[in-house]
Amino acid sequence: MGREFPFIDAKLRKFIAAQPLYFVASAPATRDGHVNVSPKGHADTFTVIDEHTVAYLDLTGSGIETIAHARENGRVTIMFCSFAGPPKILRLYGQARPVVLGDPEFDSLAEGFPAYPGARAVIVVEVTRIADACGYAVPLMHYEGERDTLERFTRNKGNAGMARYRGEENAVSIDGLPGIAESAAVADTRSR
Repeated sequence: MGREFPFIDAKLRKFIAAQPLYFVASAPATRDGHVNVSPKGHADTFTVIDEHTVAYLDLTGSGIETIAHARENGRVTIMFCSFAGPPKILRLYGQARPVVLGDPEFDSLAEGFPAYPGARAVIVVEVTRIADACGYAVPLMHYEGERDTLERFTRNKGNAGMARYRGEENAVSIDGLPGIAESAAVADTRSR
């Protein structure tokens, strides 16, 4: 039976840290907009800041839905599933705030994560609801490791190439919402 939790305690932090995969769901405010669910690997890109705040390092990808939706309405759900060990699903509901590359806060927030090439934002979420579910239907799966495809892609493009890519591919969402502004499509020149 599912339970609600008043805050993210040490036990929930441990469960979150043990999951190599999490999912981020968001949607535009309009009824005819597309609901988006993004799988996120690299467990070290997610952190619990405090009992009601989490954040993750958003790596450049082919879409910009979560950032666009967060700017429009902030609604987000983050889901963790146990694919090994006891079954469990944990959902964190809240209000997301994107801090994109070039924003004054970006460098200080990004320092809390490993230096991944192609990082374009830190998504900060004020968690308003924490709930688990049984997860009985989630399959048991063996974790083999992280793919290096995205890292190779971003390294091959280089900082200037990634800035161009973000400017071309991350400017608007599939529903036409603003994504990363041209000023935020800048090259990441930090020496992280």
